[in-house]
Amino acid sequence: MRFLWPRVAYRPLIGPTFFPVYVLVLKLALGLTVLVTAGFAILGPTGDAESRPRLLGVLTFLIQRGLVAFGSTHGNEYEGPTAIKNLLGEIKLEDVQGRIILVPVLNPEAFRTGTRDSVGADRVNLNRAFVEGAGENRALAGITHRIAQFVRRHIWPHAHIVLDLHSGGNQIRFDLCASFHPIADPELAKATEDAARWFGVPLIMVYQNLTPGLLTSEAERLGKITVGTELGWGEAVNREGVAFGRQGILAAAVRHGQLRGEVKPIGAHANGTQKMATIVDADCYTSAPFEGHYEEVLPCGTRVKKGDIAGRLHDFDRIDEPGWPVRAGVDGVIVGQAWGARVIRGQHIVCVGQVIG
Repeated sequence: MRFLWPRVAYRPLIGPTFFPVYVLVLKLALGLTVLVTAGFAILGPTGDAESRPRLLGVLTFLIQRGLVAFGSTHGNEYEGPTAIKNLLGEIKLEDVQGRIILVPVLNPEAFRTGTRDSVGADRVNLNRAFVEGAGENRALAGITHRIAQFVRRHIWPHAHIVLDLHSGGNQIRFDLCASFHPIADPELAKATEDAARWFGVPLIMVYQNLTPGLLTSEAERLGKITVGTELGWGEAVNREGVAFGRQGILAAAVRHGQLRGEVKPIGAHANGTQKMATIVDADCYTSAPFEGHYEEVLPCGTRVKKGDIAGRLHDFDRIDEPGWPVRAGVDGVIVGQAWGARVIRGQHIVCVGQVIG
């Protein structure tokens, strides 16, 4: 690649006097398209006895818009990494018009062990690690908090769209969905809902924003269009989930001017069956009153009334007793339920979303 610099004297500036001047598009060996900012000040002679250069002026070209898509924030969720890895070879460099940052595996330590948390290192959940002092406080200096610090320093400043592709792992089965939190800013809320709908998933889910340390919560607070997903379950690779993940990334990139091309609606977005539900109310969740084995009665995506039996919880130490009826706490649609049969006391085993659109 040929670099064309101004035909004047220059020197690199570092530290607080760093000035971004050129934004260069590079294609790395993996096919990842990134933008690299080089900082140089345009300098000229001062005419003094030492002939030391002085700052004449700086041309600043700093792009703060772009798209980032993350896979494997949790290490046992595979639809996101698969969709993003496939796109690395699919997107053509000549079609890139802006900044596209694709990260198939954000959490390599958890991915290596195939676990939700980084159990082989600091045992931290990356999606709880976006807290004050992450990567800076000595008590928060493990690899997981340092990943959060890296995202804050080196990715947030260069993206205005954040897509965090999750799945249910081995804990919960979802009606395949795109999700976000309640957003006060009407313009941002509209843009976020639009980006979520373009995934084509059957369900758009609005969920509580009280859990500390979420990647998506931080991105939303920074004013970014932020969408999460649940694209599968069971530590498998769901074909539909991969297709929805690919669609959501491409749609956001094209519709926000980062990628040249055309994108058409798919799935429930195309046929008009997409539903939107909120799970902010605590009554949406039904928890296991004892340790046992969960039996699904109604599948995810089913419309229910408050009190309807969605599943049963069995205690096999009491084989003469019928299963405990797991009832819907509100009117709505079943958005998620326990995936593994064995559940522990207090675990959420059914979640019903209140339909709002």
